[in-house]
Amino acid sequence: MTTALRLGRIVVFAFVFFLAFTVSQRATLARYGETVPGIVWAIAALSVFFLGAAIATERTQGPDANVRKDLLWGLVGGGFLIVVSRC
Repeated sequence: MTTALRLGRIVVFAFVFFLAFTVSQRATLARYGETVPGIVWAIAALSVFFLGAAIATERTQGPDANVRKDLLWGLVGGGFLIVVSRC
């Protein structure tokens, strides 16, 4: 049960991050006619940073930090999803 709950939270966090980024990029494109150059590289760098934080938190924190760990894993998954969808 706990594993399914954690996986569900990770998927929700990843999807919300991906959706928020997509809406933000579409709004920027509609307003200015272009998006920020290099934004995919920035998202990729942040995703790698979050991956390191997720691994470290997973190894050092107990079960009371599961929501924080799930948020970090969700940001990693959402960031990589953004990068893959933009390539």
